[in-house]
Amino acid sequence: MSDSIWMTGGTVVTLDDGAGVIEDGAVQVCGDEIAWVGRRTDAGAMNGEVIDAGGRLILPGFINAHNHFYSTFACGLSPHDPPPTNFMEILERLWWSLDKALTPEDVRYSALVAMTRAIRAGVTTIIDHHASPNAVTGSLDAIAAAADDVGVRCGLCYEVSNRDGQAIADEGVAENIAFLEKSAANSSGLARGMFGLHASMTLDDELLTRCVDAMKGRDRGFHIHVSESKFDPDDSVKRYGKRVVNRLADAGVLKANTICAHCIHLDDAEHDLLASTSTCVVHNPQSNMNNAVGRADIQRMLSSNVCVGLGTDGMSPTMLDDVRAVNLLHKHGTGDPRVGFADAGTLLLENNREIVRQCLGWNVGRLAVGAKADLVLMNYDAPTPLKSQNFLGHLLFGLPTGRVDSVMVDGSWRMQGGTMVGIDEREVFAKARELSTQLWKRF
Repeated sequence: MSDSIWMTGGTVVTLDDGAGVIEDGAVQVCGDEIAWVGRRTDAGAMNGEVIDAGGRLILPGFINAHNHFYSTFACGLSPHDPPPTNFMEILERLWWSLDKALTPEDVRYSALVAMTRAIRAGVTTIIDHHASPNAVTGSLDAIAAAADDVGVRCGLCYEVSNRDGQAIADEGVAENIAFLEKSAANSSGLARGMFGLHASMTLDDELLTRCVDAMKGRDRGFHIHVSESKFDPDDSVKRYGKRVVNRLADAGVLKANTICAHCIHLDDAEHDLLASTSTCVVHNPQSNMNNAVGRADIQRMLSSNVCVGLGTDGMSPTMLDDVRAVNLLHKHGTGDPRVGFADAGTLLLENNREIVRQCLGWNVGRLAVGAKADLVLMNYDAPTPLKSQNFLGHLLFGLPTGRVDSVMVDGSWRMQGGTMVGIDEREVFAKARELSTQLWKRF
């Protein structure tokens, strides 16, 4: 890699101050950071390698703030007969059976496939939530190694719960702490740790307290599913006499570097608690619709200054599907055509990068001096003028028809001209098909 790489001859979308669209722009990368952004005519002498973007968009890599890599191996899995009738049946008959069947090799290859597909979709940072009860120890290392191979920036954790017994819960706690310590010692690595908790409904008070105690004095937070279905708050009230968010607040889980995924079935006091503790929330609209669990009141959260981001929950490798779903779901759910459009851009383009900054410490999601050099070159022949003022309209209704040409993460090319760099896609996908077939038999 040259000391300096210049990309010119394209439309730069900085996402640093609003959309920040610069026609005939230029971006300079030095090492793993952005060194200069502006109009090509203002760049002066371009020392180092100069790459012609060929009229493509040059924009920051997208961020997926809540994901499950292992869900890759559920794609094409034969449906249950009869099908699940509610969310708890979906968990028990699909996901909690699938994750028990995972081997260490399954963990690695399901991640490799998901990461490769993410790069092809221009997604360069993914916050994942992992579970493999019969392959706990070393599972996060396996995913981190896959991230190095593909070149994806990741936040990783293992989901601790009581559902598989004390021994596996112990392994989950140990796996989170071991990975947190290992990743902290490698500050330049592409993977950093959080502490994973499944959900209130699968964590008794003793285990929840133990997890919180294990994180005292550490600068990372938790990643947990919150009130994804009505069963979670109903269970919390029945067993503990309080709703989920109140229980998590009392335990010490809620803080600015904690992610609460979903947050659908909340009352007014819970919304207020999320705001007062500066806890991050991640909305997963496609997954919520697929599971028929309801619609999070993201408008209420955003109006209270809750940092609400956007994730796929493992449903899709591209963020462009879910950002469109935000717009459509909330228009449909509220019956108000004014709702959803601006929120979609806020979640994906602004709040996802803030969640990464708060929870993992990386400056990503913008093309600005000092930000990490995670960027995408996209073929997009805009049918109408593309300006700062209308970029969101193009994002929702135009960019999904575009094609990612090249992707850089941490200053290194991970895909160029549509070809993955440093990884054999055919080998990965062939091996994944072999492993998933074996997993389905065990499942």
